[in-house]
Amino acid sequence: MGSNILGLSAFYHDSAAALLVDGEIVAAVQEERFTRKKHDAGFPVHAIECCLAEADLELKDIDYVTFYDKPLIKFERLLETYLAFAPRGFRSFVMAMPIWLKEKLFLKEVLKKELAALAGIPRENLPPLLFNEHHKSHAASAFYASPFEKAAVLCLDGVGEWATSSVWLGDGNELKPQWELDFPHSLGLLYSAFTYYTGFRVNSGEYKLMGLAPYGEPKYVDLILDNLIDLKEDGTFRLDMSYFNYATGLTMTNKKFADLFAGPACAPDSTITQREMDIARSIQVVTEEIVLRICNTVHKELNTDYLCLAGGVALNCVANGRILREGPFKDIWIQPAAGDAGGAIGAALTTWYEYLEKPRQVHGSDFMAGSYLGPWYSNEDITRYLDSVSARYQKLEDLELMPKLAEILDSDNVVGWFQGRMEFGPRSLGGRSIIGDARSKKMQSTMNLKIKYRESFRPFAPAVKAESVSEWFDIDQASPYMLLVANVRQDKRIMMTEEQEQLFGIDKLNIVRSESPAVTHVDYSARIQTVHQETNPRFYKLLDAFDKHTGCPVLVNTSFNVRGEPIVCTPEDAYRCFMRTEMDYLVLENILISKTDQPEWNEDGDWREEFALD
Repeated sequence: MGSNILGLSAFYHDSAAALLVDGEIVAAVQEERFTRKKHDAGFPVHAIECCLAEADLELKDIDYVTFYDKPLIKFERLLETYLAFAPRGFRSFVMAMPIWLKEKLFLKEVLKKELAALAGIPRENLPPLLFNEHHKSHAASAFYASPFEKAAVLCLDGVGEWATSSVWLGDGNELKPQWELDFPHSLGLLYSAFTYYTGFRVNSGEYKLMGLAPYGEPKYVDLILDNLIDLKEDGTFRLDMSYFNYATGLTMTNKKFADLFAGPACAPDSTITQREMDIARSIQVVTEEIVLRICNTVHKELNTDYLCLAGGVALNCVANGRILREGPFKDIWIQPAAGDAGGAIGAALTTWYEYLEKPRQVHGSDFMAGSYLGPWYSNEDITRYLDSVSARYQKLEDLELMPKLAEILDSDNVVGWFQGRMEFGPRSLGGRSIIGDARSKKMQSTMNLKIKYRESFRPFAPAVKAESVSEWFDIDQASPYMLLVANVRQDKRIMMTEEQEQLFGIDKLNIVRSESPAVTHVDYSARIQTVHQETNPRFYKLLDAFDKHTGCPVLVNTSFNVRGEPIVCTPEDAYRCFMRTEMDYLVLENILISKTDQPEWNEDGDWREEFALD
């Protein structure tokens, strides 16, 4: 007998819903995509409705609802932490308690209330409500969705209930816990502390810190290892909490931390200096060292050839690339929605494989469908909206559209690309993307400053035809989720002169360093997405058309949004974003739109105030 299982992540950050039908992931989506509120933590009513609609189901058709977290254990950790650090943290305690006593402590009742309201049915008629442990949800999202029959599983994040790092052994339809590190000793929170200290936003700016690192030198590595962290040979560690404030305070770091690094924490959006670049490089080096040591330990202990990764730290694609190249495993797989959103999938998969004891069969590829698990819109849906705003457009079949787009991209135009199902997770993968010519010398700065309206140092990722990846980059395997960093091939590089090497930080950005300068970071690395005919045939068609037109199978691929805006979801979101920016063309399925043909765009206020830098 089949089952319909709804997995939920909510109330902390990155709320999401995922739907499993007879063990298959048929839909998964984040609430932020509908509410347009970045990292929306609210009850994911729109995400649930979207998942149900995709399968043509109602809530009454669901057999189980599984939540990704156990709030009572998390509350226990909160209380014990405050008691351990008392009287420090009283202000934070007073601020946190009302929320817990009103909502989070009674989460079961809150969930039932919200689900009953959504379905319009009495609470007693709701499907059974199950709760999964936070790190178990991460581990399940990584292993059960992976292409491996047996694998070690490593989960690294800020904190779940207690665990901050956990190791599991996945075998068939079982996940067995091996060991864990507990709060407050957290690699994720250590990295977030440096994110905060360098002026970026915690829980969203960590990838900026990673992108900033190549501009700096690892000057502070010894300072970090000698003072902040006691790192063992096996990768386990303890933090010196006298330097941190996150356990009970309202900030990540304190005065002692600031004194150690000879200056206060940077204000948000402040000017970045060489000091911040060096700090970023240093904590990135330390993070990679910790992860590599843990991976070596796990391999020795579990004697497995394969590794799965989840948790927020698994989004550190530079560290992932080093695990692949230097680690002991034959292959690794990273859950594309590695953060809390992916916990919704893990919660549902745990119910299917462990609660219901269903057998598991792998088939050579993962179970994430290229991560194209969100909503989609037909050409009819699109034209209906465009007509309502008097937009001017033309409809072209793919045989005509793809060669035309290749010519448009070859002329240094920036194109909004909207087609198929929306991606699940933080990366745009050719469903909701902004694309451009990777060979362009000005594309990176154009996209950052005129399209994305964000910091100029931010690197962009290459999307490349899967079979061509090793011709351009030092990697010979699939990277469909943009979660692996590899170097640009030596024969594609243009080496900097001695004079250019001496340039200060971001000044290096403007130097042409390869045949694909728009996607080549200052250290000759790139965050790679391989595009596959099987999972995204239309994006592959576009890359193939561009390859035939230019001899280059690589395009710039960045998320279809601006600043701190969530990735666009609907045709309306896409057109609005297109008109607000200096994008040249917009593709909505088979609809081609030129900016120069559009009526004047008017809206009240300055939209830049709506979306702060994230």
